[in-house]
Amino acid sequence: MVKINRVYTGGGDGGESSLVDGSRRKKSDPRFDVVGTCDEANSWLGMVLAEINRLPDHEDGGERTNVQRVQTVLNEAIARVQNELFDLGAELACPPETLPEYMVLLSQGQTDVLMAEMDAWLASLPELTSFILPAGSPPVACLHVARTVVRRLERDIVQLQDHEGDASVRPLVKVYVNRLSDWLFVMGRWVSTILNEEEALWVPLGKRPAEKGVAHRVEQMQANDDDFSAL
Repeated sequence: MVKINRVYTGGGDGGESSLVDGSRRKKSDPRFDVVGTCDEANSWLGMVLAEINRLPDHEDGGERTNVQRVQTVLNEAIARVQNELFDLGAELACPPETLPEYMVLLSQGQTDVLMAEMDAWLASLPELTSFILPAGSPPVACLHVARTVVRRLERDIVQLQDHEGDASVRPLVKVYVNRLSDWLFVMGRWVSTILNEEEALWVPLGKRPAEKGVAHRVEQMQANDDDFSAL
């Protein structure tokens, strides 16, 4: 059992920190990059939960069953993945050859669960006709941010391998991280669909009308304010 009696130790004040195996490295080391990005992704999943649970699940007409469905699914699924990201962060905080024997590592099973959930969500989603802009309600927007952070985690892992060699990260780790970013994308689409939100699709430049900007709108607003002040 992990026991944390205090947060500060002072051991990192000089710009170094310890890995799981007790070895010391500079905080600029690529291995700390992957651990930090893993933590960042996990924090954004916490934001998703906070936003999804802020949605009102009742209104004047009664229960909002669609909100309750989303809350039920996301609370369970994201709590599981947050634990898996902690497992992953612990593994990445140490070279494979010095991992503690007691540490239980992610297996193909966790990746299989992600894919099964994606298949279940995709079965109820309309086909995409374009790329999706990262927008939407607060929980969906946070899912987009989480997805892009996980994509960065994948790039950081590859950079770690460039620095320490391919054997510095288990192949299964990259597979899991790659599927996780897909999982977040599909989850965001599913949430939008269940909540009856319209997805913002990318319109290529060649298909968009000439851009006029919003200056004229701002000027009109100011003119309206001036007219009101003159009354």
